Amino acid sequence: MDLFLTYTILGLVLGSVYAIAASGLVLTYTTSGIFNFAHGAQAMLAAFLYWQFKVAWGMPTLVAFVLVVCVIGPLLGIVLYNVLMKGLRDVEEVTKVVVTVAVLLGMVALSQWIWDPTQARKMDMLFGSSTSIDVFGVVVRYHELLCVVSAIALAVALRLVFTRTRLGVTMRAVVDDPDLLRLNGYNPERIAMSSWALGSGLAAFAGVLVTPVAGGSLEANTLTLLVIDTFAAAMFGRLRSIPRTFACAIALGLVVTYAGGYAPTQWDWVSNFKAALPMVVLFLVLLVLPQDRLRGTSQTRTRERARVPSVRQAAVWGLAFVAIMYLILQVASPIMVGPLIAALVFAVIALSLVPLTGYAGEINLAPLSFGAIGVIVAFHTGIVGTGLAARLNWVGIVAGTIVTALVGGLVALPALRLRGLYLALGTMAFGGIVSTLVIKEIQPRHWFGLDIALFPAGILVVPPPKIGPLDMAKESTFLMTLAVLFAVLGIGIVALRNTGYGRRLAAMKDSPAATAMLGQSLVKLKLSVFMLSAGIAGLGGILMASTAGSVSAENFLIVVSLSLVMLTVVGGVSHVSGALFGGVMVGLVFTLISGTFSGLAIEHPEFESLFGSFAHLFAIAVALMGIGVNQNPTGVVHQICESYRPLRNARPVLYAGGAVAAGVYVLNYVGVYGDWWLAILMFCGVLLLPIVGRIWMPERMMTPAELAEHEARRTPPPELMGLDQPLSDTERFELDLLLGLPPRPLPLQEFAEELEQLTGKDEVHAPA
Repeated sequence: MDLFLTYTILGLVLGSVYAIAASGLVLTYTTSGIFNFAHGAQAMLAAFLYWQFKVAWGMPTLVAFVLVVCVIGPLLGIVLYNVLMKGLRDVEEVTKVVVTVAVLLGMVALSQWIWDPTQARKMDMLFGSSTSIDVFGVVVRYHELLCVVSAIALAVALRLVFTRTRLGVTMRAVVDDPDLLRLNGYNPERIAMSSWALGSGLAAFAGVLVTPVAGGSLEANTLTLLVIDTFAAAMFGRLRSIPRTFACAIALGLVVTYAGGYAPTQWDWVSNFKAALPMVVLFLVLLVLPQDRLRGTSQTRTRERARVPSVRQAAVWGLAFVAIMYLILQVASPIMVGPLIAALVFAVIALSLVPLTGYAGEINLAPLSFGAIGVIVAFHTGIVGTGLAARLNWVGIVAGTIVTALVGGLVALPALRLRGLYLALGTMAFGGIVSTLVIKEIQPRHWFGLDIALFPAGILVVPPPKIGPLDMAKESTFLMTLAVLFAVLGIGIVALRNTGYGRRLAAMKDSPAATAMLGQSLVKLKLSVFMLSAGIAGLGGILMASTAGSVSAENFLIVVSLSLVMLTVVGGVSHVSGALFGGVMVGLVFTLISGTFSGLAIEHPEFESLFGSFAHLFAIAVALMGIGVNQNPTGVVHQICESYRPLRNARPVLYAGGAVAAGVYVLNYVGVYGDWWLAILMFCGVLLLPIVGRIWMPERMMTPAELAEHEARRTPPPELMGLDQPLSDTERFELDLLLGLPPRPLPLQEFAEELEQLTGKDEVHAPA
């Protein structure tokens, strides 16, 4: 009985922390309609700040607690709302998801910069571990008692506020009808900002409480995912009901504790199941709860319709891409080939998001989890030979791709009724289950009459592929094979979009209700596109493992999937080029930047901290790139391509740019400078060429309206003359003519130029 009471109290404490964090999440969603994926990262930052104040700087417990929970936490919520969230009210769901995911990744990168992840940090309970009371013979510490009492008081208070006070009514009205609320004399923005401040304070409160309860040291990713476990409780309350949220959080805490305490010792999988349980509950909750009805397109469309290239254009670009990769291979140093391969592998995985999210509008936050399924199947079915002669044959690649597609269909079947935010959370729950349950299966188990370990010893060694005479053991061969594969897949996806099936996917994205009314089967469309997307992700995962040689659980963390999804959307998820951008950023740029700064720090130890700061700043900047998605909905690659479109009318600029690019390439080929300078010069040239064209040949690069505006800026109107700087003699002469005043005489040269402009003659000589 004492053991049962002990587990019950521990479960109540853990559930209370879940309830506090989930209540803050419900509060922010209720007043803004934005599901804050960065809620766990806010709690993580609060925990680190409390450790800094209390342990590192020796502040009193009460002072540190008040600063973190009552001051910094609410201020962070106010800043987030005013800078980002209030501009996301009427945007598409994928934009809301990507922006909050970018904030999450940025906060994680910031914490790893400030607090070295290699240093262990312990955080004691608020009132110490020795202060306690006795409850039915069980020792309950004051910290644990505070968790339970605070959760109950918070649930009761928020329930009363939402149902019995005018403030609660106005909070709900902020999302339901902000214009009507404004007509009644309230400020919706101020109410929503206050709610975000309170919700952020609750996240900080949960972050301070959860680490001593869960045990272990402070670690950014672990602590962020620990608070993300509260998503299940928030969704059980439909992001509206505080009592249901509180009940689910308490039940979740009890089940997690009982599962770890009462499971037989021979069940070595229980620890994995315990870690995966919140994600399992989240997935089940999303399936059980009723969903919203199908709706048409919102009145405010903030994301532009993507320009669909023809198959012929896609084929031309595919051939050009393969040719460019071949030219890069000729000049790239051997140490650059590996990162280039990694970039194309991640680009293949990101390509799975183009038909699913870009065309069909369905959100998948865990593409690497599907890649993990493909790797596991390929490892167990397709490796032949041993040692250095081992190869991955075509059977393993095909089997891994097909099985992953089937798994995608199995995941999609129960998730077919999910849309928008619910689907994003459903795929995130699937990714959490794969990361904490499937990949952690390192012990042999009896499967189909055989003893098989899904992920033996926590690492899978996958050799290079060999398909017939094509042996990809050589990196250059692997790189060109990946380039051809990406080009073929990209052309195929563009061809698919130009078919009737692709147009049905686009129609489903625009208006599921209208698509269903026209007789289309949403079930078949969703199931087929999920299977296609999962198959591509599985193929990419297999190639990722084979190019790296081995993979572990860290390669498939949900944080890596979130980074890839965010950067693909930033690049343009409706375009194949957006997938290439996401893959290059994750597989190439991250590796090169971190490696370069690490090498500089080793070569110049006196500037080690400076170069380390540069590396962390770059990581934060890249993590926050998703914040600008709302201002650039079609992606940065599409924006760059659109800036090149007017160059078709300014061919001399194109020819000059091509000649300069060829010269830069030749200089690198002969060894005048290295690969870094080649990349920098090419990057600057790509960005500057349209600007050079607008300066050199503005009449061919600009539309008539833009040209008129350009000329207006060059020649200000009469009423603006002399405001920025004193009038010149020519401007004074023109102004006198316009006003009908006797003009003052101009100097001889200026008189000649003015007369030349008025008469249009080529040569006008001033009188002697």
